[in-house]
Amino acid sequence: MSLFAAYSICKVAKDAAGVAGNIFAFGLFVSPIPTFRRIIRNGSTEMFSGLPYIYSLMNCLICMWYGTPVISPDNLLVTTVNSFGAVFQFVYIILFVMYAEKANKVRIFGLLLAVFGTFAIILIGSLQIDDIIMRRLFVGFLSCASLISMFASPLFIIKLVIQTKSVEFMPFCLSLSTFLMSTSFLLYGLLNDDVFIYVPNGIGTVLGMIQLILYFYYQSKSREDSREPLIVSYA
Repeated sequence: MSLFAAYSICKVAKDAAGVAGNIFAFGLFVSPIPTFRRIIRNGSTEMFSGLPYIYSLMNCLICMWYGTPVISPDNLLVTTVNSFGAVFQFVYIILFVMYAEKANKVRIFGLLLAVFGTFAIILIGSLQIDDIIMRRLFVGFLSCASLISMFASPLFIIKLVIQTKSVEFMPFCLSLSTFLMSTSFLLYGLLNDDVFIYVPNGIGTVLGMIQLILYFYYQSKSREDSREPLIVSYA
């Protein structure tokens, strides 16, 4: 096999992994829809928190910027997935602000402005770095840290599942989407030799796998428990 043929196969495989990652990420982006249906139906945000959407928007904006040709070459699929993600998170935040109580409304809106302000500082600051390599390192480290913190957030849910021995608070579709998206971008990053993509997504893949293992383990345990008689005689 010629070097050109090997390069072509690698590029096709990388693009396929990136497209798959974009598709699987859609499952993550639409997962809050049932929550917002409930919020709209009840006319209140109740006890739901708007912070996850704030964090997700910040993460999407930073990673979107990292994927642009200005920062890193040949990472367009990173920009597309995070552009869609940013739009979804922005819509969720606006809906949350619309139905939140006044104090919470002001707080979330203030955090939204802080996100845009922080992103503007990162964008303008990175453009002030003339050295292309240093610019990529600067934005790359920020995007990597942001992704790792986002992927680490399910640790609380994992702990809760183990403590309660119930998968009630860990939706299967969300865990599966996380695992598939992370695995796709892990392969994408490896094929593109981009450490800022494959390291955080490698962590996401492991955490997604743990969630799926816990889901099937505790789901099967629940089924076993449900087969036991309601009243047990020890006579």
